[in-house]
This record gives sequence, C-alpha cells and structure tokens, in this order.
Amino acid sequence: MERLQKVMAHAGVASRRKSEELIKEGRVKVNGETVTELGKQVSHSDKIEVDDIPVEREEPVYFLMNKPRNTITAVADDKGRRVVTDFFPMIEQRIYPIGRLDYDTTGALILTNDGDFAQQLMHPKNMVKKTYIAKVKGIVTKKAIRQLEKGVVIDKRKTAPAKTKIISTDIQKDTTMVELIIHEGRNHQVKKMFDAVGYPVKKLTREAYGNLSVKGLNSGEWRELKHHEVNQLRELSKKEG
Repeated sequence: MERLQKVMAHAGVASRRKSEELIKEGRVKVNGETVTELGKQVSHSDKIEVDDIPVEREEPVYFLMNKPRNTITAVADDKGRRVVTDFFPMIEQRIYPIGRLDYDTTGALILTNDGDFAQQLMHPKNMVKKTYIAKVKGIVTKKAIRQLEKGVVIDKRKTAPAKTKIISTDIQKDTTMVELIIHEGRNHQVKKMFDAVGYPVKKLTREAYGNLSVKGLNSGEWRELKHHEVNQLRELSKKEG
C-alpha cells in the first residue's frame, strides 16, 4: 500500500505536491469514490481517476541522455523542432526531462516518468552538482575565475559560489575552455554568469549531473539508470547548503 499522491506522482500525473492539490480540490476518485483526504492509501488493484480519466500506472523509469545540439528539452514542440523524447521511440512510458538544457547546449539530461523524483531534483534547495564545460570568447583571467567562485549577480540576484577552473586557452582563436560546477538551476545561468564577467559562451555542454557522467554516451544516446544511481540522486537532493 502507498499514499495516493505518491502513486499519482509515479504515474506521471503531476508532482506529489500538485497531486495533493488535485486531491484537495476533489478531482480524484478511488474505486469510484471522491477522495479529499491526503492520507489515503491505495493498492495496485485500486482504480484511480483524475477528472474522471483513469490513471494508467507505470513502473517508474529513469534515463540519462547525452542531449545533442539543436534539440528542444521538452516532449513536444509547436514549431515541429526535434525534442529529446524523439530519441526514445521504443519506450512506452510517458517520460519527460527534468529541468532544461538550452537548444544549443549539449550533455547530461535526466528523463523520467516519476513526478515526485522530478520535483525533488528541481527543488531550489537541491544540492546536486552540475558540471559544465564552456568554450568562451576571450582569455579568461584569474580575477574572473575568482568572481565566478564567489558568485556574480544575474537577474538582480547573486549566484551561489561555484567551483571553477581553466582547462585550456587558445590565444590564436582568442578562446578559453572552462569547467564550472554549480548546484543551482536558474534560467540560462551558466551563460549569464560568463556574460557577467565579460566572456560570452560560444559552446556549452553539461558533462555531468551529480556523479552521472555522459562519458561513453555519444550525442543522442542514452542509458537507463541503475537502482543505486537513482537512490544516490535522491540522497544528494536532500542535502542543503
């Protein structure tokens, strides 16, 4: 037996918090009876409906993908552009990406049908580190590195301290390769951070999400996460700075 909102989240209906709101609003039925109490326990044989639409329960699945360039981090696009779920034609579950990577950004992306897990990883207090490799215009100075490490102001708010190191420089092409490790997930954060210190990003990849690296995965390839990897992400996301 499991709590109703947890089962709904695992089925991909919504996050656990949103599922709780649906229950409170009287939009959920179990075996034909409306449920408004959050403590309701259900078994696998119970019939669940949301707005009179049966909930198809799915086993939770978790994937790590090496997202290619020119791909939308979504399950559909009204302009007909390629989306990340296009790379999972054989997966029957209704998976979706956790968080976003820009259209031209590549690298580690997690997809799942577990709404509760997704909500946990996207929570503002989530401390799972994300490792980025950025190719930026200009030869980055030690002063700029120190600024990034202390935090810079973007969108009127200072970023959390980041771990930063220069990987290589190309004086002829006037570019620098920089590794940046952050745990926040603000909109266009990495690009804005480099803009703030005067080094526009020319190319960006997320090399790792937590301890999950995309090494060994070609662009567009993915693999299913192992049980211990999922548990590790859950534990990391509970930690607060």
